[in-house]
Amino acid sequence: MFEQFSPSFEQHRRRFLTTIGSGLGYAALHHLLNQSAWAGAKDPVPVPGVLGKTHHAPKAKAVIYLFMAGGPSHLDTFDPKPKLKEQHGKEMPASVLGEQRVTLMTRGQGHRKAASTPFKIEKKGKSGIEMTDIMTQIGKVADELCVIRSIHSEPINHDPAVTFMQTGRPQPGLPCMGSWFSYGLGNESQDLPAYTVMISGPFDQPIPSRYFHSGFLPSQHQGVQFLSGNDPVLYLSNPQGITKQTRGDLVDGVNELNKLRKDTVKDPEIDARIKSFELAFKMQSSVPELMDISKEDKKTLELYGPEVNQPGTFSRHCLLARRLVERGVRFVQLFHRGWDAHGDVTGNVKRQVAATDPGCYGLLQDLKNRGLLDSTLIICGGEFGRTAYGQGNLEGGFGRDHHPRCFTYWLAGGGIKGGTVIGKTDDFGYNVAERPVHVNDLHATILHLMGVDHTKLTYRHGGRDFRLTDVAGEIVKEALA
Repeated sequence: MFEQFSPSFEQHRRRFLTTIGSGLGYAALHHLLNQSAWAGAKDPVPVPGVLGKTHHAPKAKAVIYLFMAGGPSHLDTFDPKPKLKEQHGKEMPASVLGEQRVTLMTRGQGHRKAASTPFKIEKKGKSGIEMTDIMTQIGKVADELCVIRSIHSEPINHDPAVTFMQTGRPQPGLPCMGSWFSYGLGNESQDLPAYTVMISGPFDQPIPSRYFHSGFLPSQHQGVQFLSGNDPVLYLSNPQGITKQTRGDLVDGVNELNKLRKDTVKDPEIDARIKSFELAFKMQSSVPELMDISKEDKKTLELYGPEVNQPGTFSRHCLLARRLVERGVRFVQLFHRGWDAHGDVTGNVKRQVAATDPGCYGLLQDLKNRGLLDSTLIICGGEFGRTAYGQGNLEGGFGRDHHPRCFTYWLAGGGIKGGTVIGKTDDFGYNVAERPVHVNDLHATILHLMGVDHTKLTYRHGGRDFRLTDVAGEIVKEALA
């Protein structure tokens, strides 16, 4: 009887193999076309996130956010003020100070004496972008930078100010920028998270996990922190006596139970838990390979400076950021603490520039060498700037207080017009004088470069549609190439 039906069976078998073979070819072709579309796309690009495809042609495929926690002094880095030098030691004009809030740290000190930068200012690159002379490395790629000197925010204290830069509002509990990208655009990597975080610098300011949390978005979109020790991701390694096979069977078993529970209660958060277990199992192989830089050539390592050889440093994290975007990670955020200079601003800026300048240069140059800079957007800045008046005695190593009224960010890479300066502060670097750029405007511009209309990436929560830019945000068109 079997022989009677064997020709038909054979025909079905051949048809099945032909069909599935063609399907795999189509899938591979689709993947290649999708990858090449990012390079010079003129149309929206398919993405694995909730959007399905970008709203318009993206200029960048990934974001690396270099967050300088503590608030770098714009006056001692990218915003020179000759007038401030002339007025050094004199009381700041009341017309400049206005009615702005100051913190309790300087509210009662009895003076607001102008404090000029102790550093020389030099013009860098063909574009002549001005910056402090001690920034010797990033100055080599000045023509790649778009410096925005007129960023402004509202919170005057660290926690709400960092929260504002991360989520678009100063209140905790909202999704961070990286989570929005993971939710909207998905993950190109099969074995690494879409949103990763690394922290470096002195332990002078806490970086709680809610600075990279997913808020009300599904938990699979929160940032995953990579540590510098033997366990880069907590609880990722197998306990003693547990093999990879055993761990895999355990994950499969737990996920089967989770699927049964999901079918019963219809809770979408269970699906996020299932995906997190599956990703964690894959990361047991991908993370050790990622963190191993032994195969990087000597010339590449030299770009990042000598600290690249030390785990946990900003330079090492910059190198790992490049390796992450190479592997399809959508959003990489590096927090570097230590910029909160309430005293000895001279020593603080020197230390912080020494720690971050080589890594910033190495990252940009390395990406450029590999043809990745055009598809990777780099953002660098903190939660606010510092005051033009000194904190403490100007003769005894003054500091600077918090100043959200105006501060500087620089951008480079995917879709950015390099060698440009946008915005202007007044002669004292205390108020925005030209082209103000709000935090929501910065976020709208970043989303635009990734192919997303900031008004259309929303999530309904608590009876309203939330978005990263809240109810504001205008694209900074002058920054676009």
